[in-house]
Amino acid sequence: MLRGNIELWFAFLTCILISTGYGLVTVLNRGIPAASEFFGHTLGVIGFTLMLMTETLYSIRKRSRTAALGRMSTWLKFHIYMGLVGPFMVLLHTSWKFNGIAGATTLLTIIIVFSGVIGRYIFTRIPRTLDGLEIEGTLSQEALKRARQMMSLWHTIHIPIGIALFISAFVHMGGALYYATFLK
Repeated sequence: MLRGNIELWFAFLTCILISTGYGLVTVLNRGIPAASEFFGHTLGVIGFTLMLMTETLYSIRKRSRTAALGRMSTWLKFHIYMGLVGPFMVLLHTSWKFNGIAGATTLLTIIIVFSGVIGRYIFTRIPRTLDGLEIEGTLSQEALKRARQMMSLWHTIHIPIGIALFISAFVHMGGALYYATFLK
């Protein structure tokens, strides 16, 4: 069980470590770290960077035809790990305030993570080789066809939400820079 879900376990342990650090900062500051302060800002920047890496690097590898970049199964594990840890850090960055564009971005982040969990479930229903290629003949053709259709439908939902999330995040960052930095 641990072997097949290693990325989930690593993500869980990483989130525990991050939570411990967050708790320590909360106790030392006698309050929840503000998103605009150094610790909160750092969480947001690192979390967003992980999310951006999750999307761009996995997409590049997916479209690459060379195996020199590594196995697709490894890249999918990387995608899942970063896709859980990055949003968790961004959630902590919010200081538990969900107003305006930042609140909309947080909502999109939660939706994309939930969508990713659903996609992982659908993906694991299709038998694959270690390189991520579908194995024909292990399921009835009808079940395999249905799983492919579900995966296709999932992609038509997940990808536009991801694009909206990143647009919203860039607008949030632009606004934060403008109002917090350039107007001072």
